[in-house]
Amino acid sequence: MLSEIESDFGPMRSGIIEALFHPFEAEAVSVPRKGERVLFLGAEPGFRLPEGFDAALHLVQGFRPHFRALQGAGFTVTPHLEGEGFDAALVLAGRHRGQNELHIAQAIERVRPGGLIVVAGAKDDGIASLRKRMDELVPLDGHLPKHHGIVFWFRRPADTAAAAALSAANPTLLVEGRFRTAPGMFSFDKIDAGSRLLAGKLPGDLRGNIADFCAGWGYVTAEVAAHSPGISALDLYEAEFDALEAAKGNIGNTAAEANFFWIDLLSEPVERRYEAIVMNPPFHRNRATEPEIGAGMIRAAAKALKPGGRLFMVANRQLPYEPVLAAAFSSHAEIARDGMFKVLAARR
Repeated sequence: MLSEIESDFGPMRSGIIEALFHPFEAEAVSVPRKGERVLFLGAEPGFRLPEGFDAALHLVQGFRPHFRALQGAGFTVTPHLEGEGFDAALVLAGRHRGQNELHIAQAIERVRPGGLIVVAGAKDDGIASLRKRMDELVPLDGHLPKHHGIVFWFRRPADTAAAAALSAANPTLLVEGRFRTAPGMFSFDKIDAGSRLLAGKLPGDLRGNIADFCAGWGYVTAEVAAHSPGISALDLYEAEFDALEAAKGNIGNTAAEANFFWIDLLSEPVERRYEAIVMNPPFHRNRATEPEIGAGMIRAAAKALKPGGRLFMVANRQLPYEPVLAAAFSSHAEIARDGMFKVLAARR
């Protein structure tokens, strides 16, 4: 699905990561020591541990590029939450308030009573309102501004009532009575208009092996499966772990064999080859439009298609993907557009 890549390696996010560790640097809280276990939710690459921070870190990151970078740096990292009884937790907040609240709820549930929980985020992403919200549920021990962000911290209460309240406020949803989604996923509360336009313009005679690049929580794949009975295999590729897990239950019953690949299409090779690929690629990194992301997806699709294979994709009308298609495919054309999006088709 068309999605915004949540995190960036740029200076803005680097400053927020620094803010997360600022209370330790400022000696506002004690540094976790050797023998202790610290949970790090929403971990991103590029952080530097304060001097004396000798605790064992368990990182959780479901966005494949960040996961690979953290793993490559030698950290223990999983795409989903594992373990309990942690001595402390770090929560790096992003742009999705619901996901931030769920991460804090998870931290409360997995940290021992009295354990330290530290949360940091950007002012532009609503960290001030999140701090106010948490102060209503759990008395905060302190907060500090740093760079363009705010960091606050508190002790895990004896009960998990605050976690229950946060979880109840951010339930999984059932979109149009068919698709289960959760906060933090792209367009988790409705079907994206671009994806709907793409699905409505796909031919109903797709056959053979078909792939959905940037499949999100599975809407376009489900539409392909429902309207093209001649498909023999249907493969979903997605960089967000939780969205791909949701897609497993969202694509419905299909005669085609379904396969799910949690990979970064911009840096990891696609081993299989396809008669057709559908996709709604991301084009944002934080708030900046970066057409090169979609261009990279187009080139990846061209490599994964069999000779004569077809690509069907949707994009914002202003994005200049036609020259990329012309360079990577033998032919291409615009087959539909509305006020915001265009649907492009290409043949290898």
